[in-house]
Formats: sequence, structure tokens, C-alpha cells
Amino acid sequence: MSLAPIILFVYNRPSHTRLTIEALLNNRLASESDLWVFADGSKGEKDRKGVNEVRKTVRAIDGFKSIQIIENESNVGLANNIIKGVTQVVNERGKVIVVEDDLITSPYFLTFMNKGLDFFANEEKVGHIQGYSYPVPQFPEAFLTKWIGSWGWATWKRAWQYFNPDGQALMDELKRRKLTRNFDFDGKYPYTQMLQRQIDGANNSWAIRWFASAYLQGMLSLNAGRSLVRNIGFDNSGVHCNDDNIYNTTLYGKEVCIDITRIEEDLTARKLIKKFHGRTFSLQAKIRRRINRFLRSR
Repeated sequence: MSLAPIILFVYNRPSHTRLTIEALLNNRLASESDLWVFADGSKGEKDRKGVNEVRKTVRAIDGFKSIQIIENESNVGLANNIIKGVTQVVNERGKVIVVEDDLITSPYFLTFMNKGLDFFANEEKVGHIQGYSYPVPQFPEAFLTKWIGSWGWATWKRAWQYFNPDGQALMDELKRRKLTRNFDFDGKYPYTQMLQRQIDGANNSWAIRWFASAYLQGMLSLNAGRSLVRNIGFDNSGVHCNDDNIYNTTLYGKEVCIDITRIEEDLTARKLIKKFHGRTFSLQAKIRRRINRFLRSR
């Protein structure tokens, strides 16, 4: 099994970055893997200290097969940094594993990613691998679905070539093919609204554009049904994360078995995702979370 290079995107959170690196190093395959670090630059004096501390941290990394650090002179933003970094490395190496600086990975994360990349290397219908799993115990151990997650993921050059950074073109195609409701899991989660907000400049999400790009190509994602990733960015320290805890997961402490024989979407898993969205993004659930946030802030 040839191991994929790992890309780590960092910015201005040194404590998060250290925890992310420590978790990656706890993976058995870390010492055999090449690591690329893309460090974004500061926006000004306010974040310069954090940026400098992060760069000091990543320059001291040891334990991987090789380490390459790319430091942006100025701030290009999370989306541009990820798009540029993934494109550069995947075009050179053919496949990549991607981690951001607020993700704690299981010791079996790299194993699952590399096995998935090998297992589906020549399967054009599968274009993405996702290590995070919603806290849904009924999921099978691994499954295929038309949902692209961005917390600990992997892809191939053959799939990433379809990434379209033009949100408006993606929206137009979703509407032309009358796919917006299905894209939104039958209206249970506002993915279309997220894409529209990207078009309007209200967010700069690369992830919603990658999801839409893959979805329009009919690509499937291999998902771990037992979470191999935990997001520690829900402390208001990140660019896009607030303090919601609906995504909290316990890291799975074993290797995830990829026992998939049919290359088609697992409709039972899709229904479970839809049910999760319906339960967590109903009006009542949103009101309850707002009340809880208010009480915690007092």
C-alpha cells in the first residue's frame, strides 16, 4: 500500500495545532507518511502573535517521513489556502489526506484513509473519503453516500479535477437539474442556502463548493460510520465554528473495516443522515441550542 501525503492547514491557533499534530503522530502510519503544512499569513497585528506561534510549532515538527512547510507571506484565507494546497499536492502525488488545525484524529485515521484510497483507487464513482461521522450509532461501520464532509478527508487527482470554485455555476446546474431539494437532504439541511451565501459573499466556504461539485458529478463518498475525527474548534476560535455541541463525537478506538461490495449509495445510511439533520436543525432544536448558549454565557 502506497501511503498518501498528509496536508495540514494551519493559521493562528497554536494550542489547537499542537493537539492536532500530536494526534496525527499517534497514528501508526505517521512515521511512514509525508507531511505538507500550509500556514496562512496574518491579517494584521491582531493575529500576528498567533500566526508566529503556529509557525514556530510546525517548524519543530518531527516524526513524519518528510515535512514540507509552505508559509504564505500574507493572509489568503482558509478557502483559498485549502484549494491551492490540495490542488498543488494532489496534482503532484495523485492522492491526498487533508486535515485542518482543529481536528483530533484517531490512531486508526490514517489507516482508514489509506486503505480507502487503495480500495477505491480505480473506482470512478467514488471520489471522496470522510473520517468524521455524525454521532449516529445505527450507521454501518463504513458506507457509501452522496455527502461530502470536510473534517478529515481524502481524495484523488481524478476526482479533484472536477472541483469547481464557481458557486454560481454550481447553483445554476443544481437548479437546472432540479436537484436542490435532494441536495438539501429533502429540505432537512440548508446546503443550498450555504452555497447561496458563498455566492453572495456571506461566507467563503470551499467545502460547500466541493460537495456541490462532487454531487453534480454523481460521485460517492466513503464514510467511516464510527468517527475517526473529533472537531475541537467549537470554542469560537475558528473561522467558521461556533460553540454548538451537536457534532461532538467519541473517537473510535479500533480499525474501521471497509466491507463494501456494491458501488452504490447506502440509502439506509442516507435516511439516517436525513433524520439526524431533521432532529438537530428543526426550529425547536435551534431555539433550544440558543437558550443553552445564553445560559452558558451568563
